[in-house]
Amino acid sequence: MAKFIPLTVTDIHPTTADAIAVRLKPVDGSTLPFTQGQYLTFRTEIDGTEIRRAYSICAGVTDETLEVGIKKVKGGAFSNWAHDTLKPGDTIEALSPMGAFHKPLSPDHSKHYLGFAIGSGITPVLSILRSVLAVEPRSRFTLIYANRAARDVMFREELEDLKNENMGRLNIVHILKNDPQGIDLFTGRIDAEKLEQMFKAWVPVTSADAAFICGPEPAMRTIADSLQAHGMPKNAIKYELFASAQTGQLPQRKVTDDEATGTRATIILDGTAQEVDVAPGETILAAALRAGLDAPYACTAGVCSTCMCTVREGEAEMLTNHALEDYEVARGVVLSCQAVPTGDTITVEYLDH
Repeated sequence: MAKFIPLTVTDIHPTTADAIAVRLKPVDGSTLPFTQGQYLTFRTEIDGTEIRRAYSICAGVTDETLEVGIKKVKGGAFSNWAHDTLKPGDTIEALSPMGAFHKPLSPDHSKHYLGFAIGSGITPVLSILRSVLAVEPRSRFTLIYANRAARDVMFREELEDLKNENMGRLNIVHILKNDPQGIDLFTGRIDAEKLEQMFKAWVPVTSADAAFICGPEPAMRTIADSLQAHGMPKNAIKYELFASAQTGQLPQRKVTDDEATGTRATIILDGTAQEVDVAPGETILAAALRAGLDAPYACTAGVCSTCMCTVREGEAEMLTNHALEDYEVARGVVLSCQAVPTGDTITVEYLDH
């Protein structure tokens, strides 16, 4: 199972008025491999409470560094701490990179990729974009990037530099909700009508091999539906949901040990099995943490896949699922932060990421 790794902050610089880019490296000076589009789950202690938060890597796989973008969120414990307290030279722990928001890259590929990013959803898409340009010299990338206004565009200078360095291979379309740009198509919200016009005039979907979408769920579904309506196969579309309202910590427990008598769960961590009682309506993750197990987790909202495990025996229903693919669910994989057992017994095993 993935373990926490100490990382040193090597640089912090603003990318908008309320967003920073944080570069890191392992404290032992080694390189931490990752796949484009993956994320890091950080943990720190704030006012005596352990906080965990997942942030997407925005560096390319050939950049020889780790970098994440952190946007300040009103009431966000971790994001405010990072903006106000974190500085170069500090050490912070993170789980090894995770996530499946990617497609295999190869120097032999000659492909056309589409990227759709809304707000801070640019971070994993930027990692994919950078990696494609570096690893696949014959491939090209079209990015559609939506924000409220020009001042909210994260990594604007970096994107312009990449565009200038890769003329003919990188096309960027900015859509700004509040800033008129002279062309109505590029002003306002992304909706089905706007996508219809864009796909007809600017972005021929039939020429694309894959699409990567990161943003709020309603917009992602609208984009995915439109792509499929224009001929892109469902399995060519990858999603990464972000939820700015995540606090990065579990809600206060309401279940006591005496109350946890609904299901007898066998939880396997690092090859070691331990039996835990799960109360009616309680999730597997909540029961595991209540029992003192060091189960992995981050968002606790069904958005990341940090807490996923496989149901070996018994059954569980997920309250919500924004992270797992259909084929993973068919194999018995669940998000333990959302999985509620439905029988008297269950056995789950946490996966190596």
